[in-house]
Amino acid sequence: MDGESQILKRSDGDGKRGGWITFPFTIATTAGLNIATAGSMNNLTVYLIEEFGMNSIDAAQVSNVMNGSVNFVPVVAAILADSFFGCFSVVWSSSLISLLGIILLALTATIDTLRPQQICKNGSDICMTPTKLQFALLYGGITLASIGLGGMRTNIATIGANQFHDSKYQNMFFNWYFFTMYAGTVIGATVIVYIEDNVSWKFGYFVCVAANFVGLVVFLSGSRFYHYAKLEGSPFTSLARVIVATIRKRKLPISDENNWYYGPHDNVDQTMSIAPPSRSFGFLNRAALKCEGDVKQDDSIAKPWKLCTVSEVEYFKSLMRTLPLCSSSIFLSTPIAVLISLSVLQALAMDRHLGPRFQIPAGSIPVVILITTSIFLIIFDRFLFPAWEKLIGHSVTPFKRIGVGHVLTFIGLGVAALVESKRLNQVRDGFRISVLWLVPHLVLIGIGEAFHFPGQVSLYYQEFPTSLKSVSTALTWLVIAISFYVSTALIDLVRRTTTWLPNDINQGRIDNFYWVFAVIGVLNFGYYLLCVWFYKRKIGNKVVDNGASNALDK
Repeated sequence: MDGESQILKRSDGDGKRGGWITFPFTIATTAGLNIATAGSMNNLTVYLIEEFGMNSIDAAQVSNVMNGSVNFVPVVAAILADSFFGCFSVVWSSSLISLLGIILLALTATIDTLRPQQICKNGSDICMTPTKLQFALLYGGITLASIGLGGMRTNIATIGANQFHDSKYQNMFFNWYFFTMYAGTVIGATVIVYIEDNVSWKFGYFVCVAANFVGLVVFLSGSRFYHYAKLEGSPFTSLARVIVATIRKRKLPISDENNWYYGPHDNVDQTMSIAPPSRSFGFLNRAALKCEGDVKQDDSIAKPWKLCTVSEVEYFKSLMRTLPLCSSSIFLSTPIAVLISLSVLQALAMDRHLGPRFQIPAGSIPVVILITTSIFLIIFDRFLFPAWEKLIGHSVTPFKRIGVGHVLTFIGLGVAALVESKRLNQVRDGFRISVLWLVPHLVLIGIGEAFHFPGQVSLYYQEFPTSLKSVSTALTWLVIAISFYVSTALIDLVRRTTTWLPNDINQGRIDNFYWVFAVIGVLNFGYYLLCVWFYKRKIGNKVVDNGASNALDK
């Protein structure tokens, strides 16, 4: 890798920062914080049941709220980073907040008075309920951990990608970022969960504290090497101005001879000054139409809510072109969320023994997806994609990666349906098949995720305007959060309207449920191709139409 070519100058032009020298700091931080996240979240339901005496439904609800928050908070954190504080400040402050939250959880596991005494009265099954103080410390720790872990998740990806100006190296960084994220999650979900279950909760949570602390220290240690992107104020203000200006000038006619506004003369790129706005979403061009009284004598804007620059209008269009692609990702992630939930139930009804003594924990089955994704991210980065580039002459585009991910996902769901049909047939004959039958389709889903997850982040990062880079990386996690809630609603709907998902899955038809999602996946892939067909990518100041064949073959 040509690290020197990727060194970026500081925003003030003094000295050089950025490039591959920052890579160890951002990746080590990603590892530490994701280990802490998985170790503190994945076993939370069990902790609440065993140590706080919660019933399983309440404990699951608390865990779901934490998972939802960790996926929604990144959007808020990204807006704060892009508009006010920058990625660096948001990452270190979020890491500090999560550290305080996990310390509170560790203290509840360490100090007996901070959790209810699990001593049942008179031999009954009724135990002492937590006090208000114990609840306050518990929920305070969970809230702080959720906010902190969610706040750092996307911004560490953004600041890492900001160190490179070449999209090739940005894609390379995203591959390593996701590999590290998945590897850290696997370590937290297996090693630390094992410690919590078999050694002690106290020791397990303090390992999470140590991982979070190390990640924070390493990140701060690299501060003198980072390239810091210059803040340009709230990007949402300029987006709102485009809408308002378009409405206010809605009656003005548009023609090729219109007087377009490109900004003050000193700030205008002369190569852009002769190019009119693109014709896509042409009604928005009115926002950049210069009328009498709109500008001052120095050519600056006199009425900010009546006139925008051509570049601001084009940025708004780029968001509108990207949103349909984002929507297609919701039903790409929803089946994965369903599969993760139901595969645990399937594992409980299967033979989980490996040899005479070892039994695979049912809750560890979804880790197969994480391990597969981690392995194939390395294979893609080191072997497949370089070979593709040498053979074809250009790198794999995000469009291709996402498209392949769609295909592998609905194929994986079809395989899952066939496996469940086999399992039900064996149950009717009085046998239980091995849990290893779940591995093939989980591997397919994992390979698909290695394609589409980094592909989505890379696409949004490259296509969004500079002022919205953090929001672009947060979109993927927002899609995941929505997908988890949609999957919950769909499972509830199917339970109320069919007999496919009874309490005893041996009496149900999960295979039918998987087949429905496989069909939805095929239809969603068609919708994705349609979105790509109409998608218009910006090249310099020109906008060209990319059909599905062009976008997926380029």
